Amino acid sequence: MAKEEMKFQAESKELLDLMINSIYSNKEVFLRELISNASDAIDKRRFEALNSDGKIQLVENPEIWIIPNKEERSLTIKDDGIGMDKEELINNIGTIARSGSKEFVEKLKNAKDNENVDIIGQFGVGFYSAFMVAKKIVIETRSIHKDKGYRFESDGSESYSIEEINKDEIGSSITLYLKDDDEDEKYDSFLDYYTISYLVEKYSNYVKYPIKMNQVEKVNKKDENGKDIENEYEEKVVEKQLNSMVPLWKKNKKDVKDEELNEFYKNNFHDYQDPLFSLFLNVEGMISYQGLIFIPSRIRNEVYNRDEAGLNLYAKNVFIMDKCKDLLPHYLYFLEGVVDSSDLNLNISREMLQENKNIIKIRNNIENKLISALKELKDNDKEKFKKIFDLFGINLKYGIYESYGSKNDLLKDVIVFKSLNHNDDYIDLKTYVNEMKENQKNIYFACSSSIEEAKLLPEIEKFKKDGVDVLLCDKNVDEFTLRTLKEYDKHEFKSVSEFNENDLSEEEKNKLETLNATHKREIDELTNALKGKVAEVKFSTKLVDSPVALVSKDGLSLNMEKILNNIEGNENKINSEKILEINPDHEIFKKLTSIKDENEIKDYANVLYNEALILSGLDISNKEEFFKSLNKILTK
Repeated sequence: MAKEEMKFQAESKELLDLMINSIYSNKEVFLRELISNASDAIDKRRFEALNSDGKIQLVENPEIWIIPNKEERSLTIKDDGIGMDKEELINNIGTIARSGSKEFVEKLKNAKDNENVDIIGQFGVGFYSAFMVAKKIVIETRSIHKDKGYRFESDGSESYSIEEINKDEIGSSITLYLKDDDEDEKYDSFLDYYTISYLVEKYSNYVKYPIKMNQVEKVNKKDENGKDIENEYEEKVVEKQLNSMVPLWKKNKKDVKDEELNEFYKNNFHDYQDPLFSLFLNVEGMISYQGLIFIPSRIRNEVYNRDEAGLNLYAKNVFIMDKCKDLLPHYLYFLEGVVDSSDLNLNISREMLQENKNIIKIRNNIENKLISALKELKDNDKEKFKKIFDLFGINLKYGIYESYGSKNDLLKDVIVFKSLNHNDDYIDLKTYVNEMKENQKNIYFACSSSIEEAKLLPEIEKFKKDGVDVLLCDKNVDEFTLRTLKEYDKHEFKSVSEFNENDLSEEEKNKLETLNATHKREIDELTNALKGKVAEVKFSTKLVDSPVALVSKDGLSLNMEKILNNIEGNENKINSEKILEINPDHEIFKKLTSIKDENEIKDYANVLYNEALILSGLDISNKEEFFKSLNKILTK
């Protein structure tokens, strides 16, 4: 096949220009990225071989070689991985086949001279990083599925070339012809053995395949008796392995530094920030496995995209697959990590995983150990737990709701809430119960679109006055979670926006009975004026400063109504049975008792009802009617 000239995709070209102009200062990461690509290629070849029924030969001892050539000023990274054919070269090299490529280019522009921002690692466009140090790159590769190889060549300009070549070995070699040294950068330092070995140890020490390099050493010449000849030397080529290859998850936690954990996480899971939390797993028994679990320090796409979530799976130290979803329950998809079990077959497939009893046992065990570790963290390191909960607390709450209560006991002590009496600090349910008022039966909660709005709900006023704590909920899942839990330590969860006569004391019942008898006319007139809008108008014992509040009667809270009606595609709108509660001690009600005109009563009823809607976070359905009534009252 003749050499074929092709043009880079527009975004790829823009990225190449940025790389060539060296706007990213941490150039040394190119080696990490190319080694990572080589390791991934070997993984893919081993996976295909293990699942090919013997049709594809398994490479027994795969290796990654780094080959510097000082005369040519070139650096080659060579692997015996899966290789690429022509189409894969075009798709993987000529095109940034990622949805985030535009975002990457913008962030790369903004990251100029910022060594602390690992933008390249964030977006995983490793090959392009080589153009930070290379003026020309040559790839020679042969796919495991092809008899012929291909040669790719580019100087980073608008085009690249591909031609067919004879290549005996399957795999790829990437040769970087380094830029000329200048005042700011000595590119030939990347040809130095000690620089290369330092970078491999720093970034790629735990790559699971040997990273090898030849070193020329001076050794004493020997005489005929095999003794060293003084001051006479000869050069000898010595094969060196640059990485330890001992998987980090197989080490004793005490022997691993935080810096090692952080680098392992960032290199293996393509993140640019250190993790918030890590957990070593070493389980022996009915099912044996080792592993290492991380909680990221930011919300990543994996939380929302099930296809990108899961743990990397190994069997007997052999890579099986990445992103194994079956190792995690859905609500823990934000986790990253590896699991290595000696109780799994090497040729296990994705289809077999779903029914594999050992995988189910491992998943349940990981879930239990992770939740147990979070409980311990909550009690011993509140600040770190708060950071985790700020990011992923909604996932833990969702774990209760999505399990229909089957995980209540597991998760109830790891969820926390802001509360009225704790100055917006998180408290757990155990703390709430321990601090309950004497004779308090229920755990109260208030839901709104924000913590501040929840504090302003009129129905919360009496709780403030009496010093009764209230859980403040600002996430859609909160109320679903609490209603799924139903109770904690035999105390039921109750919304402050629900009316329940059983919650009233005898003193309150007597007060309401007297009020109803004294002001039957006013209540009847307000009820008639709001017919079709509320089921009842009642006096309230919970209001202190506000004139009215809107509460639900049938167990479907106003917050739940709002959430369900805002679900996209939900055409069947839900209306809870509402009660308008009146504050008998408020000046507005006292004013009402002196009004005899039926139309004026209707205006007051309309304004009070719509005020209650607004305070509850609901929309006014008839704004024109509301403003007409308001203006009439204001001009009286």
